[in-house]
Amino acid sequence: MKQSLFVLGLAATASAFTSPATPSTLRPDTALFGGARGGATTLTGKTETVTIVKELLDSSEMIITVPASGIKVSQMQTLRRSLPEGTTVKVVKNKLMSRAIEGTDYQAAGEMLQGANMWFFIEEDIGGTVKSWNAFVKGAGLGETHSILGGTIEGINYDPEGVKTISTLPSKKELIGQIAGAIKAVPTKVARVIKAPGMKVARAIKLAGEELEK
Repeated sequence: MKQSLFVLGLAATASAFTSPATPSTLRPDTALFGGARGGATTLTGKTETVTIVKELLDSSEMIITVPASGIKVSQMQTLRRSLPEGTTVKVVKNKLMSRAIEGTDYQAAGEMLQGANMWFFIEEDIGGTVKSWNAFVKGAGLGETHSILGGTIEGINYDPEGVKTISTLPSKKELIGQIAGAIKAVPTKVARVIKAPGMKVARAIKLAGEELEK
């Protein structure tokens, strides 16, 4: 499981996420599991659903839940097309979701299994996923009834405000870009200070350190 907490702890200092996720081949194109209510109708179907959800969980950075009731299949397809790459949205029956999260880092999400739930399985772009959902409910006139209920990352549940805060953190690609830029700039700054005419070693080291802190 990806170390999402590592992301939260280092985002403020332009650190990085864990290594990029490998695109999952187990993220099906269909929008729903087992029909509009997310329930498989046979024992085999239920077992397969649990297996697939476990695979989605394993490749996800975070999961977020929203109300599923009142959303038409056509609207669901529109939502799915608007989501960033690496995010899958599924309606999963609570009983099956409970089985899938058991023994995983997402077990805490069991506290949110009330009513009809729809889940976002997010590989990387949490901010983009939240932005897509907010735009969708606004356009569909569901803003007052379909707010984000909560989310789970690294075994910790977050309320709607917590999810919103997490969604504002830089994405993995943005952090990698920041770090790459910083690493590229460091030798240039240090070299410029050290090579200054008449610069003594001790003074150069002190100034170089100050440059790195900027």
